[in-house]
Amino acid sequence: MKSLKSLLVILFIGCLTSSVMAQDWANLERYAKANSELAAPSADENRVVFMGNSITEKWKKYDPAFFSSNPYICRGISGQVSSQMLLRFRPDVIELQAKVVVISAGTNDIAENKGPISIEAISGNIFSMVELAQANGIKVVMTSVLPATSFSWRKEIKPADKILVLNQLIKEYAQKNKIVYVDYYTSMVNEQKGLKKEYGRDTVHPGVEGYKVMEKLVKKAIKKALKGC
Repeated sequence: MKSLKSLLVILFIGCLTSSVMAQDWANLERYAKANSELAAPSADENRVVFMGNSITEKWKKYDPAFFSSNPYICRGISGQVSSQMLLRFRPDVIELQAKVVVISAGTNDIAENKGPISIEAISGNIFSMVELAQANGIKVVMTSVLPATSFSWRKEIKPADKILVLNQLIKEYAQKNKIVYVDYYTSMVNEQKGLKKEYGRDTVHPGVEGYKVMEKLVKKAIKKALKGC
């Protein structure tokens, strides 16, 4: 009887944990504590929030000085798709009183991390984040998706051409709506439409040298956004 009760307790805890995780599909808790402890920006602070996936999240790990020496806040979450970022955009960007948001999304959508999704739906989620930012007086920097020829966790997917299509949609939207656009892709792509070996830790994620390339480009874009394009 005792072992049966123990088994029931274990099953209950497992179900409760699964339920909690399901309720936080967008991982709102990931930065909840950090957000609550973050002071309001000073009057002269040009706070910039980087919204993205693992490429953004690991940026702070591989080059922490980029964030510590600038008024930049990292809000990347590994594995996230654009719809999850859209759901957490308010607590992780708007409520932080950012002056500028750098939006980088699409890699995990193309990898179908949360299931199949059209390129148009991916771009739509990105555009919705832009519109949320603008409605709250936040300047926007849109970025291209980095090149990739394969995903180690989804080897059956061939992403290279889909990335090109998505990047074109992002670029066209940025141009049409007078939004600053950062083209990481052109500086980091190889002849096979993949990430240059010297810039990547693998076929998807930048290493330190890759981040250095991105930093130079995005800092110029942030300055441009702050000036109002």
